Amino acid sequence: MFAKTSILASVLAAVTLAAASDTPTTPPYQGALLMQAGSDASKCLRADNKSGSPVTLAQCTESDVLCTQGGSDQEWTWKNGQVQLHNGAMCLTIPGGNTANGNKLQVSSCTSSSFQKFQYTPWGQNQIKWTNGNKCVDLSGGSLAVGNAAQLWDCYDIPNQTWDMGYMYSNLPQKSEVGQSGINNCGSTSDQSSTCQTVYLNDADDFCLWAPPNPNGAIGETEREEVSWCVKSGRGTRVMPEGTLTGVHWVTTKDYVQVTGTGDFTKINVKKGDYGGELDPHGADGNGNPIGGLVYGNTFSENLQYHEWTSFISEKQFCFRACTGPNAKQNCGHIWDEMGCDWNMPANYEEGKFESCKGDNDLPMGIYGTSTWHQGTSPTPSAHPVASSSECKSLPTITGGAVKRDLSQEKMVKVPAMPTPAPARR
Repeated sequence: MFAKTSILASVLAAVTLAAASDTPTTPPYQGALLMQAGSDASKCLRADNKSGSPVTLAQCTESDVLCTQGGSDQEWTWKNGQVQLHNGAMCLTIPGGNTANGNKLQVSSCTSSSFQKFQYTPWGQNQIKWTNGNKCVDLSGGSLAVGNAAQLWDCYDIPNQTWDMGYMYSNLPQKSEVGQSGINNCGSTSDQSSTCQTVYLNDADDFCLWAPPNPNGAIGETEREEVSWCVKSGRGTRVMPEGTLTGVHWVTTKDYVQVTGTGDFTKINVKKGDYGGELDPHGADGNGNPIGGLVYGNTFSENLQYHEWTSFISEKQFCFRACTGPNAKQNCGHIWDEMGCDWNMPANYEEGKFESCKGDNDLPMGIYGTSTWHQGTSPTPSAHPVASSSECKSLPTITGGAVKRDLSQEKMVKVPAMPTPAPARR
């Protein structure tokens, strides 16, 4: 069960973050980052390598739009309190020092100006906020049209102001976060001792799960260092041994993909009898469980990085949901970490059945009408009903094999308290 040391770590992390709430923050991810629209991560902010150039929305691409001084027009680096572009030649700027709502943002040569100082708001708000006031980078009119200009606006917790930091699948860093135990740029050679911390969710016969790197791992004790165990080989991850999965149920909705099922997860190092736990990209300190864990898939667009996801795994049961679009945070809620799969992701967990379906969205976990239920509050509400599904395709079983798709394509994708144990389904 959940260790007291994990509880203490959660409390200490929360106290530390609360004390530092007024300190300018940067994204947890390292290096050159894509600044992706929260409502559609296939769209990125970009600007030319010239002072006064507007900051606009563009289709995310690999570094194929290079300027004379080098560096992509979409790869931003957070450094010295600034958001830099073109290898530090340009900085995100409030032009003319005009902080009025609607002022269109530009890049200009980096200076010590306070109008080039920005911070990244933590805990899933994911706003690019001016350091000296309540002003945020906003998508004009909420339009996702290519060429739409980024503007300054009063900060609100709305999709217009949500900016996810991410990476091209074909340009992953070795490590995406400080303190990460594994790697993200995993190559193509599968290895049962791999420390790969990049997961792929594509279909019932092509997905990965987070599980411990070493035998007899309790999820509550290893959540920060879980590694990727995949059905398919060829991505540099570990491969699930035959017989690991005894039931798999995949659902694609308009806003998320979800895979649920049963198995013998001692085969992928989960401790026998472990009730398990919850994993998500936030964790107790905003760095995620596991630290540096990235999730990609091909359902909504080629090599989509999912910025919101939630997963539970125990000795005998698993569930994994990855969300995209303006309601991703609600559809992939992660604060009900004691409630397990059946409550968070009501679905088919039938053993001996393997299927891939289309479906409707479940009601967001933990939300009942206009109220949000919080763990520890009595009475505990029932799980939402299972949403309807259709077009189900049955598979005789799930077996390993090589990756079917070429994942090296330079394409971007559309839309990324210390977790406690999840009760296992009996």
